[in-house]
Amino acid sequence: MTTLQIGLLYGGATLIILFSGIPIAFALGTVATIFMIGFMPHASLDTIAQNVYEEMASITLLTIPLFILKGAAIGKSRAGRDLYSALHVWLHRIPGGLGIAVTLACGLFAAMAGSSAATCSAIGSSAIPEMRERGYSAQLSAGLVAAGGTLGILLPPSITLILYAVAAEQSLGRLFLAGIGPGILLVVLFSVYGMFRFNYEHRTAQAHADAGGERARILQIDTYTMRERFEAIPRVLPFLILLLGVMLALYGGFATPSETAGLGAVLALILIAVIYGAWKLSDLKPIFASTVSEATMLMIIVGMSLFYSYVMSYLHISQSAAEWIVSLHLSRWLLFSAVCALVVLLGFFLPPVSIILMTAPIILPPLRNEGFDLIWFGVMMSVLMEMGLIHPPVGLNIFVINKIAPDIQLGDIIWGTLPFVFLIMFAVVILCVFPEIATSLPDHYMGKAIPR
Repeated sequence: MTTLQIGLLYGGATLIILFSGIPIAFALGTVATIFMIGFMPHASLDTIAQNVYEEMASITLLTIPLFILKGAAIGKSRAGRDLYSALHVWLHRIPGGLGIAVTLACGLFAAMAGSSAATCSAIGSSAIPEMRERGYSAQLSAGLVAAGGTLGILLPPSITLILYAVAAEQSLGRLFLAGIGPGILLVVLFSVYGMFRFNYEHRTAQAHADAGGERARILQIDTYTMRERFEAIPRVLPFLILLLGVMLALYGGFATPSETAGLGAVLALILIAVIYGAWKLSDLKPIFASTVSEATMLMIIVGMSLFYSYVMSYLHISQSAAEWIVSLHLSRWLLFSAVCALVVLLGFFLPPVSIILMTAPIILPPLRNEGFDLIWFGVMMSVLMEMGLIHPPVGLNIFVINKIAPDIQLGDIIWGTLPFVFLIMFAVVILCVFPEIATSLPDHYMGKAIPR
């Protein structure tokens, strides 16, 4: 059989098995094993376990369970609620300040936990009832939290960026720094939209009240004393110090990424023990159970995805696909647009982990040949995959919101997230026009990267 025929069979078999409902890790492993049996020497079957182990034997991947432990420690505590409450107390006088507080809280929590789902759950469980109590619409409340949660795959310590660093053989430190600027950009865009949408809902409610209708709760004004504002700081200040300390250790060159992840995990456990008294076995058991469960699931997906990519490379499928893309002689930005469309399309059905590890061998060589900065593209890829988290049919954050706020209809959650999908598209355009938003920090602190 020709490489083209094998490649079409490989892709078709992958789609069939994925849509059969088999978990992603086992679906990819099954496809790779079947094609190894059919098209590779039989002796290679004896090396499956060795191949999976060697693909996973990366010091960069060691950071994943450690960052997950750090995120679980913070996520299982009341840190998310305290962070949101403190920001609300300080921003309540700004029109739409509650929505801004939610967005900022999501960004800060994402930077501490590194998880999209954990951010949605931790912030949304307290923020959505508060917004609904103050008259925010169901769509705006759900949309702000769901979109804010997507920052978990962009802001360091993003698991997505860690995996991209492995797949693209790029510096993890540079990727973490490159994610900060676009993350701030998205926080600003989400906050501005939240302000405009709040003002629209506020004017509508005011017009209804002026016409003799019932006075809506959105017209109520909260008041907090200066004492109450300062009393909100002590519970969140240690976590902000943890965030800054971890970043300083990593970017200051005091520790490697894996050492930084371990340091962050230990400090997070110490903080929740000191601040929330979570030091008993009954308090720590859910944290470690969640860490083991999530880390094991993720590492199995990583191992099988890398094994899947190994078989695809051995059969020259990825090389041939990359050569075919190059042979089309697409213009630089047309190639980039086609790759972006592919990532967005896959994001509607697959999680970011699988997208990165499955597509990297195919899409990265043509992009490198066209002179694209792969650090910049890694950040762009993460931003694009944020759309898949808030867009059906997969839309992980949509279902997280549906679980923590069952009183909000699924349709309202979906309609509430759609404006943020367009905001993410707008952010992609801005990052294409001004790539320095992503590249300036790593270039400044770590020097200009040498293309490879």
